[in-house]
Amino acid sequence: MNDRTTSDRARDASGPAVRDDRLGSATQVFVAHRNLLFTVAYEMLGSAADAEDVLQETWLRWAGVDPGTVRDQRAYLVRITTRQALSHLRTLGRRKESYVGPWLPEPLLTAPDVAEDAELADSVSMAMLLVLETLAPTERAVFVLREVFGLGYDENAEAVDKTPAAVRQIAHRARAHVAARRPRGAASAAETRRTVEAFRRAVETGDLQRLLDVLAPDVVLLTDGGGVVQAALAPVVGADRVARVLGRIAATMALQPARVNGDPALVVRLDGAIDTVMALHVDGGLVTGLYAVRNPEKLSYLERETTLRR
Repeated sequence: MNDRTTSDRARDASGPAVRDDRLGSATQVFVAHRNLLFTVAYEMLGSAADAEDVLQETWLRWAGVDPGTVRDQRAYLVRITTRQALSHLRTLGRRKESYVGPWLPEPLLTAPDVAEDAELADSVSMAMLLVLETLAPTERAVFVLREVFGLGYDENAEAVDKTPAAVRQIAHRARAHVAARRPRGAASAAETRRTVEAFRRAVETGDLQRLLDVLAPDVVLLTDGGGVVQAALAPVVGADRVARVLGRIAATMALQPARVNGDPALVVRLDGAIDTVMALHVDGGLVTGLYAVRNPEKLSYLERETTLRR
């Protein structure tokens, strides 16, 4: 009696050469979409390390699929990535509950072309990622897929395992939520550069008045040390208080301009190693938000550029 199943015989018939061809094709497709998939995962998680884990899990599932049988490979891969990211997002939420001090997204050193795509730059900015943190996991996934990557309601529904009608309602709710909390209108690139440079000179020279001149009255400074290094455990609010905090450490700071998460930023190095990255949000020629990441576990993606795609 032959106990071998039809699928067993089919696998033998296909042979290792055919299976290798399929794996090679799967690899080619995955590599072509990798930057897009990383961007989806990062915008959902705010963590590059977790986004990389999601990509590993996505690849393992994709490697078992024959790409030739998939009609829309991009949508299929985005769907796998979204589902894995949702799982990670719930776990990450539990980690944040015990996080010491403010939690900030993991900063990325981004290529100049990210800034040239205004919608992409806005969606990965520190300020916007913090707004996305206030959404429920499914709301965040729907908002990111719909508003940033332009997925239709049907594709979105498959990714989050909801009906298209439910996704429409979730998308409407998420848009309203984000609109009520998103930062004020972004400044032009030229205005932002001038403001960041004025801020840098004021901090490096310890000129308190020049610093006050460039800070908005209601500026907020968030510092993320993760309990590993010294950082303020609560937001510092108001130009006077922020200026005093920066004034106390100005003598130890040499600020190197960089582009982080699509926006101008400043990097502090001590003995050649990155100590802090400070992203700035500018509105009306004034700094309205300062996001200083000091947790060394979050600084590894600042040594090389990360390519993001929509």
